[in-house]
Amino acid sequence: MERPDADGRAAVFVPVTGVKEDVLLAIRKGAAIVGFANHDRTITVYFESNRFDDPVLAKWEHKARKAYDRLIGNAPTVSKLTTSPVHFEQIGYINGKGITIRRMDSLKRWLSYSDALGSCPENEIVPRTVMPKVDSVKV
Repeated sequence: MERPDADGRAAVFVPVTGVKEDVLLAIRKGAAIVGFANHDRTITVYFESNRFDDPVLAKWEHKARKAYDRLIGNAPTVSKLTTSPVHFEQIGYINGKGITIRRMDSLKRWLSYSDALGSCPENEIVPRTVMPKVDSVKV
């Protein structure tokens, strides 16, 4: 798998149990992680951890969508990492239509470890939803 375009799909990952602390510090607990394999046998992952507590990104699937949109747009971001695949477990796929989770137990493990189990999707198939815009009020 290589960098997907707007019609392509990307892999969805969670950190493996016992992942290195420096990897956890980079991605932060509860992050949604999407990515693709490189020709040199590394993976490039984009992640969203909702560092600023945006209510629109409260659900894990919304974080995954935000990370995926950054990936396909090749957007400049600090929420990106190229690393060895041994640090991550692929749990499914994401594309323009939605998310398919093949290993829900691994996602629940990651979100439970992150104290974010409440943000976990209820089903293995998560259709794309439009995230609502929050209106800002100018004073």
